[in-house]
Amino acid sequence: MIPLFAFVAVVMGVQLSAQALSPAITIYNQNFAVVRVDLPLDLKKGVQQVSYDGATAHIETDSVVLRDPSGKVPFQILEQNYEANVMSQALLLSLNEGKTIEFLMTDPKGSRTIPGKVIRSGYQPHAQGMRQYDQRYYANQMSYTAIAGEPIIEIEGKLRFGLPGTPLFPPLSDSALLKPILSWSIESPASAKFSAELAYITGGMSWEATYNLVSPEKGSEVDLTGWITVDNQSGRDFEAAKVKLMAGDVAKIQEEGGRGKMQLVKLAGGMDANMPTVTEKAFDEFHLYSLARPTTLKDRETKQVEFIRASQVQSEQIYLYDGAAEDRTRYRGWDPNSLRQDQNVGTRSQPKVWAMRELKNSKANQLGVPLPKGKLRFYRRDDDGRLEFTGENLIDHTPKDETVRVYTGNAFDLLGERKRTNYQIDVSRSWIDESFEIRLKNRKDSDVEIRVAEYLYRWVNWKITAKNHPFSKTNSQVIEFKANVPKNSEKVITYTVHYSW
Repeated sequence: MIPLFAFVAVVMGVQLSAQALSPAITIYNQNFAVVRVDLPLDLKKGVQQVSYDGATAHIETDSVVLRDPSGKVPFQILEQNYEANVMSQALLLSLNEGKTIEFLMTDPKGSRTIPGKVIRSGYQPHAQGMRQYDQRYYANQMSYTAIAGEPIIEIEGKLRFGLPGTPLFPPLSDSALLKPILSWSIESPASAKFSAELAYITGGMSWEATYNLVSPEKGSEVDLTGWITVDNQSGRDFEAAKVKLMAGDVAKIQEEGGRGKMQLVKLAGGMDANMPTVTEKAFDEFHLYSLARPTTLKDRETKQVEFIRASQVQSEQIYLYDGAAEDRTRYRGWDPNSLRQDQNVGTRSQPKVWAMRELKNSKANQLGVPLPKGKLRFYRRDDDGRLEFTGENLIDHTPKDETVRVYTGNAFDLLGERKRTNYQIDVSRSWIDESFEIRLKNRKDSDVEIRVAEYLYRWVNWKITAKNHPFSKTNSQVIEFKANVPKNSEKVITYTVHYSW
């Protein structure tokens, strides 16, 4: 290993531009990406300065990796710097404080220049620091900004706040920054010419999946189209980039409110058979989607790419009545003992029957690919052939062969009513008996099946002691009734549950 203090006298500089480089980008669901570019390095023996002006404005500088992928060149990075204080009018004014420059003034009489001395520029530095450090730093910086205020210019011996016109600056020096620069001091034991790999994490990039599901006027077959939307707010363009999209719950530490305040969060990610637009594969515990062709991502651009198109997908319209949904929200977070002994829990009733769409993500059902989380929109074709929007909701990451069930809205012609008909508790003997009546109303001109979800929230030990309709147990504390309700009629379901502890 070359010691860091062994500084060789030969120092050279190399400037690398991003224009001729084809980047590879892996974008994650939550506002960050990994960028990789190949940098042609021509190192000489000794220490040289290498700079790169293609990094994004939101680079995580401590994530930078610069290496020889072949492992043959044992160079060492002595120092890395990221300079992002690019030229702006405010910065140039600050660099000319105490100096006299020309100002271009335009009025109805024409244009003219007048000299003015920059007493104070009004430059407000360290915007990134204000976002990165703690509240005390932020408050001090805001106080400094308030004191600095707007520019002060001296004209003909008098001071004025604000600029008298457009400032005209002398030519920039060679060291002026027009874009952020990533630079290294690199020491190499011998001359070497090779293609190095530069990789880093950057913010300002994200992607999401959206789905459009089209239903016919009648029938259960639907058409499904999936889009990938990529958003680039990173501060730079990527020409002819090879893009991959990571889907899954990826753990990443994020800073919260300033340095040292961190949290671990989970983030989160018919086609032409010969040339798919997007391909997918399992990667570690996640799924990786690759765009088939290189694409250009311009800064502040949103791009959509179709990644799935399937027709004749079998789906099912289901109706679900959850009468105690409002009560469960109201008592969320309560201690189980309080839920068990408070006789008012579960007595509020909501009347809405939920309309839901259910489909199997299987190859036999024209799908069978991992579906990244995203928004699913529903359209139904009217009898005149036109599409009408009927709702939207979110789906989570859905592996193949799993079922997608999505709430699309409330059924207009279906209603529910839930009431408790009996409640008995014997604390000394540790039991509760509770009875309910659920009334389902169908005002449609056709028969429907309504599923009724009942949550047995009072305790984990329970037994249904009486019922007038069969049920199934969906988990340890939820049962479900399936009731066929004839058109323009009602059906009543009753049951009694016995709790013991």
